[in-house]
Amino acid sequence: MNRVQVSSSNIASIGYDHDSQVLEVEFLSGGVYQYYSVPEYVFDELMSASSHGRYLAKNIKGTYSYSQV
Repeated sequence: MNRVQVSSSNIASIGYDHDSQVLEVEFLSGGVYQYYSVPEYVFDELMSASSHGRYLAKNIKGTYSYSQV
């Protein structure tokens, strides 16, 4: 999956697969996580958020199932 680098104190890059609705987040610490069944509008909101990390913590973590890649 292709990821786009973002300006964040915690996140290095973010990717999204429209067909499978998988959101992939690479953290600056090196960990990569995939979140499942994430609607496209959530990805769009994440990418346009003033703080990617804050949006991720508030709207994605604890809401969508995930695994570390």
